[in-house]
Amino acid sequence: MTADPLFFGGEIFCRRGYPKTHPLGIARVAAVIDLCERLDWLPAGRYVESPMASEAELARFHDPAYIAALRRAQRDKRVPVEIRERYAIGTLENPWFETVYDRAAFCCGGAIAAARHVAAGGTAYYPAGGTHHGRRDRASGFCYFNDPVLAIYALLDAGLGRVFYADIDGHHGDGVELAFAGDPRVFMVSVHEAGRWPNTGGLADRAGGNARNLPVPAGFNDSEMDLAIDEAFLPLARRFAPDAVVVTCGADALAEDPLTRLSLSNGALWRAVARLAGLAPRTLILGGGGYNPWATARCWAGVWATLNRYPIPDRLPPAAEEVLRGLDWNFEDLEDEGRPERWFTTLADPPRPGPVRDPVRAAVAAVLLA
Repeated sequence: MTADPLFFGGEIFCRRGYPKTHPLGIARVAAVIDLCERLDWLPAGRYVESPMASEAELARFHDPAYIAALRRAQRDKRVPVEIRERYAIGTLENPWFETVYDRAAFCCGGAIAAARHVAAGGTAYYPAGGTHHGRRDRASGFCYFNDPVLAIYALLDAGLGRVFYADIDGHHGDGVELAFAGDPRVFMVSVHEAGRWPNTGGLADRAGGNARNLPVPAGFNDSEMDLAIDEAFLPLARRFAPDAVVVTCGADALAEDPLTRLSLSNGALWRAVARLAGLAPRTLILGGGGYNPWATARCWAGVWATLNRYPIPDRLPPAAEEVLRGLDWNFEDLEDEGRPERWFTTLADPPRPGPVRDPVRAAVAAVLLA
């Protein structure tokens, strides 16, 4: 793991973008930045403001007509029916909002800038990234563009020959898999909930040979994640011998996230990041899904601590606790149940070990087969 990783952020991610009623209408990146600052984990020179990706940079993967359509939707403050139907902009899933183009373009600009830093021999963390469902010519799964794809292209364009992409988000990284299907320069491994949207990434799906998928059952626990990392991700990555590793570390695989039925603690994701980041001299860690603001902010702050080997305090200092107590969530079911005090006072979840079930063992064994 390279010393002194850089944290890429952005002022636009500290403002509300998606509507409040949307699953992404919550404070995530801003809360991570605030937590890290109040824990003294962002010393001078380690934080980088994300640039906005140019249309030419976006067109490295995305259809210029789609880029123009999204830009017009923001400018005109409306989405005509034909544009909504053609590009899936302005739907309940991928809504229109005032900064819809700018936010997506800044998201990609940060990922590209972080990848260029990594290509030179560094480590970067970019929690605003991880929009892994975006398609070349349409929005999908809350994602308007696909920043992991553009980050991988930036690494390849810098002369790197082999990039290992690890997706530990709760949902299959379908957009990335489609983008690099059959490309021998990129090898992808994704672990995700079986039978969950986008209903892709089956065990037999290998995307032309350069992808492996581990669909796992509901209740996927820490012990099972440790097995998947140690006995599937790591052997496959070592076999591939990458020049760089890119990880989408969604927080939606956590037990307290409302959009999956997985049961991980954030410690399982921190261990996964630590192991994956040691596989190559260049590492880029992205965010991804995460729809419980407290679970996501605590997890992603801990990812930054993991990359820097900062100790996780047993109890947060008052200034950091204040950040978490200031968050809000428009998820009525959980509001009725109440919010655990530890969401405000700690970063680390209680461990969630459990039995390693036969379907998980079978999936791990299957992906190792040539």
